[in-house]
Amino acid sequence: MESGRRASVAGMAPIPTPPAEPQDNPNTYVGLDAPEAERLARERGWSTVRSLPPGAIITMEYREGRLNFEVEDGTVARAWKG
Repeated sequence: MESGRRASVAGMAPIPTPPAEPQDNPNTYVGLDAPEAERLARERGWSTVRSLPPGAIITMEYREGRLNFEVEDGTVARAWKG
């Protein structure tokens, strides 16, 4: 079986294994300029970086490898995984 894939169920395609989440503290991004924070997060291995305005309505599903930024006046005000 290919590395990074789990066994399939009778005739179905294999389910991909999500990449490991970076061991990174989201609080290290708070106070940074948003574009710089996004660049740094991608360099550190986050597969998805999402910048949101304060009070944005978002879905609450947890996504492995996603880092969320609440951006106010071009600066990261809050950061969290998922």
